[in-house]
Amino acid sequence: MAEVSAEARLEAPAEKVWAQLTDFASYAEWNATHTSFPKGGPDPLAQGTTYEENMKLMGFPAETVWTVETLEPARVFHTKGKGPMGVNLEQRYTLTPDGDATHVRIDSEFTGAAVTLMAGKLKDSATAALNESLRKLGGLVT
Repeated sequence: MAEVSAEARLEAPAEKVWAQLTDFASYAEWNATHTSFPKGGPDPLAQGTTYEENMKLMGFPAETVWTVETLEPARVFHTKGKGPMGVNLEQRYTLTPDGDATHVRIDSEFTGAAVTLMAGKLKDSATAALNESLRKLGGLVT
C-alpha cells in the first residue's frame, strides 16, 4: 500500500474552491495526473455515481473507473477507483473554511500487488503531483 497526502491554504472561500474542484471540464488546468474523462465527468455528481478517467501515474497512462463514495458540498469529495494491473485507488479532498480562505487536503491511497513493487517511487511521484495540483488549483481560484 502507498499512502500520500498534500495540503495547502488557498486564498478563496470553500464554495469557490469547491466549484473549481467539481468543474470537471477544467480538470486538465489544475489536476497534474488527469488527461481526460472519456465519457465526461461524473454526471450527476452524487454518491454512487461512477465515471471513467484517463490519468498519467509515474509517466504511464492509467485508465481508472471511479465511484463517488462521499459527497459533502464545499467540504468532502471522496472517490474510490479501480485502475490497471489490479491497482485500487482512493482519493479524498477535504475542504476546511479558514476565514476568507480554505484549507485543502488531498489524501490518496494505492493498493494492490503492483503497488508493492513500486511503492517508494509511486509515493514520490504522487506526492509531487498532489502538490503541483494544489498549487495550480490555488492559482485558478485566487
